[in-house]
Amino acid sequence: MGQIILNQITITPLKKIITPGGSVLHAMKNIDIGYSGFGETYFSIINGMSIKAWKLHKSMILNFVVPLGKVKFVFCTKDKDEFKEIIIGEESYSRITVPAGIIFGFQGLFSPYSIVMNVANLIHDPFEIERYEKNEICYNWH
Repeated sequence: MGQIILNQITITPLKKIITPGGSVLHAMKNIDIGYSGFGETYFSIINGMSIKAWKLHKSMILNFVVPLGKVKFVFCTKDKDEFKEIIIGEESYSRITVPAGIIFGFQGLFSPYSIVMNVANLIHDPFEIERYEKNEICYNWH
């Protein structure tokens, strides 16, 4: 059952337009697969090799983009026994769409810091989130 939920995570390659003065990095349009309305967009800065884990959004649909750096995202089932790893960043510029109900965490990789952008369908609500301690889920980050 858990695998079906993890298979609902989608990865969408994104367009980079290279220009002499600097690149334009597309993130999301309202006609894109994965777009489910707009609540808010925010950026999370993660230091190299730091880990931000674990949480689950009960209703929010997430759309993660990493325009700077490289980040490993780890998703797991409610049973905490199946995992899916996805690495995105400047070299593999993509968007990860995550439906509600999936536990996740992420780790900055190899650069001083990375930037994670989330285009969420809902405004942040602290009562909509379930948080887990890092050691509560048995996953080897290294």
